[in-house]
Amino acid sequence: MSVVEKLGLAALHRIDPERAHDLSIAALARGVVPLHGRAVTSDRLQVSLAGMTLPNPIGLAAGYDKNARVIAPLMRSGFGFLEVGAATPRPQPGNPKPRLFRLTEQQAIINRFGFNNEGADVIGRRLAARPTGVPVGLNLGANKDSTDRAEDFAQVLRVAGQSADFVTVNVSSPNTERLRDLQGAEALSALLDRVLTARDGLARRVPVFVKIAPDLTDTEIAQVASVAMNAKLDGIIATNTTLSRDGITRPHAGQAGGLSGRPLFARSTRVLALLYRETKGAVPLVGVGGITSVDDVWEKLRAGATAVQIYSAMIYQGLSIAPRLAEALDDRLTRQRITLDELRGSASAD
Repeated sequence: MSVVEKLGLAALHRIDPERAHDLSIAALARGVVPLHGRAVTSDRLQVSLAGMTLPNPIGLAAGYDKNARVIAPLMRSGFGFLEVGAATPRPQPGNPKPRLFRLTEQQAIINRFGFNNEGADVIGRRLAARPTGVPVGLNLGANKDSTDRAEDFAQVLRVAGQSADFVTVNVSSPNTERLRDLQGAEALSALLDRVLTARDGLARRVPVFVKIAPDLTDTEIAQVASVAMNAKLDGIIATNTTLSRDGITRPHAGQAGGLSGRPLFARSTRVLALLYRETKGAVPLVGVGGITSVDDVWEKLRAGATAVQIYSAMIYQGLSIAPRLAEALDDRLTRQRITLDELRGSASAD
């Protein structure tokens, strides 16, 4: 991490977390943030995910660039792929503030944003105008006051999905009431049928992923895997934030919302490994939750991930974490004389 980045992070951590987030987006938009310049890549790092060629398997999770405002600079930040959103059919302000809390000692955050965004029309136009480069996905959401959330997901796909390289059906945010109910086998199957029908109406086939919660039981995880395989989904993202507060201390342990960051690592990796076992590696998996080091990336890949995503670690380690992780992964693959294909799911053989 450069001196400039260290000073910038120190300054941001002295102000309200959501204000700091907004300032970081504004700084990227104005071009005042030092960037790596390109996606880190090599023959060892390149990987195929749902038909997309990723320069490296380190991605940016949805939630940071909610409104697709800074896709171009993020493409030059070292990531192998990006995900923006979540987008809902209509703009909405989200939940009342404050709604973002730092847990510095645990390198974690709690948020209850509630899908605040400028709406599918605006986000779709920005996606369509983005430069060529690394793949960019769109996280699909539903409006808080919707009476037909399945239709909301399908509507966002119809409006903005054509301009994305992949889309993610987000049924796992804890910050929209009863949204997680859509993870049940029957509800999820019906929802995905609506979304995939909408996808079939697009001019090209866009890969469809589903993002699940880390708080599911083993039985529920098996049901998700079965639904995903039956629907021929292109991938599963595991996982979103958790409602658990295990090991979290005050002052913010009592805050409502989803917990992400380091405390989520073990829980999310366990879900990932179970999904790999249930799908027998037939469905591409993206590992998310608590990644702070190349060791964490390695463990996610061994658990069955084809690629990973980060977000909370950027708050504590800066934007340069993306190229650092990719370069460290490349170095370890070289030293251990192993490929990503050989690494993927290797923990299941232990």
